[in-house]
Amino acid sequence: MVTLRFSVGTERQCERRREAVGDRFEGLAEQARALRDGDTTSAELVGRSLERIEATRGTVNAFRLVRTEAALAEAEAADRRLAAGERLPLLGVPVAVKDDTDVAGEPTAFGCAGTFPPKPEDSEVVRRLRAAGAIVVGKTNACELGQWPFTEGPAFGDTRNPWSPAHTPGGSSGGSAAAVAAGLVPAALGTDGAGSVRIPAAWTHLVGIKPQRGRISTWPEPEAFQGITGIGPLARTVEDAALLLEVSSGSHRHDLHRPAPVAVRDAVGRDPGRLRIALSWKAAWTGTPRPLHPEVRAAVTDIARTLARLGHVVEEAEPDYGLIGLSFVPRATTGVREWTERVPDRTLLDRRTREAARLGRLLGGRALKLARAVEARQQKRVGAVFGRYDVVLTPTTATPPPRIGTLAAMNGWRTDRAMIAACPYAWPWNVLGWPGVSVPAGFSSGGLPLGAQLLGPEGGEPRLVSLASQLEDDLRWYEKWPRLRAGA
Repeated sequence: MVTLRFSVGTERQCERRREAVGDRFEGLAEQARALRDGDTTSAELVGRSLERIEATRGTVNAFRLVRTEAALAEAEAADRRLAAGERLPLLGVPVAVKDDTDVAGEPTAFGCAGTFPPKPEDSEVVRRLRAAGAIVVGKTNACELGQWPFTEGPAFGDTRNPWSPAHTPGGSSGGSAAAVAAGLVPAALGTDGAGSVRIPAAWTHLVGIKPQRGRISTWPEPEAFQGITGIGPLARTVEDAALLLEVSSGSHRHDLHRPAPVAVRDAVGRDPGRLRIALSWKAAWTGTPRPLHPEVRAAVTDIARTLARLGHVVEEAEPDYGLIGLSFVPRATTGVREWTERVPDRTLLDRRTREAARLGRLLGGRALKLARAVEARQQKRVGAVFGRYDVVLTPTTATPPPRIGTLAAMNGWRTDRAMIAACPYAWPWNVLGWPGVSVPAGFSSGGLPLGAQLLGPEGGEPRLVSLASQLEDDLRWYEKWPRLRAGA
C-alpha cells in the first residue's frame, strides 16, 4: 500500500481522526451500523471523508465540487438526530453524486467548462438520499456530457485510477468510481447511458449496478437521454451497492418510466438457486472491429467456472441483438444535443460534443421516432434468450483500462472507434432499459482491474444481486485495495 501524503496540519488532523475512528468503518452498510450503534459519529466520518478528498486532489482528482461547510454542518445535525434516538437507513453517512445530478445550491456542469448557475432544488434522487439521512459531501467528475469511457477534460483535469494513476478509471462515472475505490466515500451514485456505471466499476474493482429504467428517478428529467440513461450505485460490496440502490429507488409523479418496486437489498446473501447462465462473447453489431483482449476472456472464463462450481449451469449462448445499434445512435446524439442547449457558453464545448449535437439535430426527427418505436420489438428479440436462460454473463469491457490521454486527444471518428472497441458489451442493455451488474473479475498481468457483467430481463435486479452476492462470498474481492488508498 502507498500512503498518500498530507500537509502537516491535515496529517495531524487525520491522525486524530484515525485514533477516534480508525479504518474500521469503510463500507456504506458498515458506517450506517456503526452510527446506529454509537461506535462513531457522523462528524468523524464526514470529516475523514473530506480530509481524504482534499489529500487526493493532486493524485486521484475525483471531485468537481466539494460541499465542505455544508457537509460538516449536516453531519453535526445528523449527530444530534442520532443522539435523540432517530434512526434512518443512512443517517449521517457520507456519499457522493455525479456532476450531472442536481444538488440544491450547487451548479450542475456535467463535465463542461464554464460558469453554471446553482440549482434551486435537489433532484429527486438527492431528495431520497437526504430522506434516508445520507450526507452528500460533493459532486464527482464526469467527462463532458457523459459521452466517453474516460474522465478527463479541460474543465477539471484528469481523474486517475487509484489502481494505477497512469490509467483512466473509466467513464463517464469515473469520478464516482475513483472516489469509492480510493476510499474517499463508502459508495457513490453514477449514471449509465452506455455502460457509464458498469465500465468504471470494472476498471476500478467495484460493484456497479445499472438498474431497470426508471428504478431510480431521473427527475427533473422525465427521462434522461431519450431513456437510455439511468442512475446507479458504485460500491466495494454487493451489500453496499444494494443498500444505496434501495434508498435511492422510487419514482417522481412526472417520471415517464415507473417500474413496479422490487426488494433488492433482501436479495443480498439469499441463495439464487440453480440458475441457467448464458456465457456470451459476441457483441452487438456496430460495423467496427471489436477484438476481445485475451486477459479479459480469461478473467470472464474464470468467473464462468466459478459459477459452474457453485452449482449453476453455464453454457455458451448468444442473445440475438439484431441491428440494435441503429436505435442507440439517434437516442444518444439527441440527448447530447438537448444537453448542449443548456450550456451557458457552447464555444467551450469539446469539438466532438458539437459534432455529436449536430448529428443529434439530424437524427432527432424521424430517425428518433423510429428508434423509440422499435424498442418493444428489440426487447422481444433479445429477450428470447431468457426463455432458455436466467442470466447472461459477458465481459463488462473488451479491454483493460486505457492509459490517461489515450482517447481524450482523438478526433470524433477515432474516439468512436476506440470507444466501441474497448466497450462493446454494455450499451445494448441501455437501449433495452434492463438491469445489469458489473462485478470484479480479477486483474490483468499488469495489475489493472477487469470486470464481468451479469445481465437480466426487466425487473431482474433481485436475481442479479443474489447471484453477485454469491460470487462475492466465494471470491471475496472486497479484501483487495488499490495502491492509492487514502488513509492506508
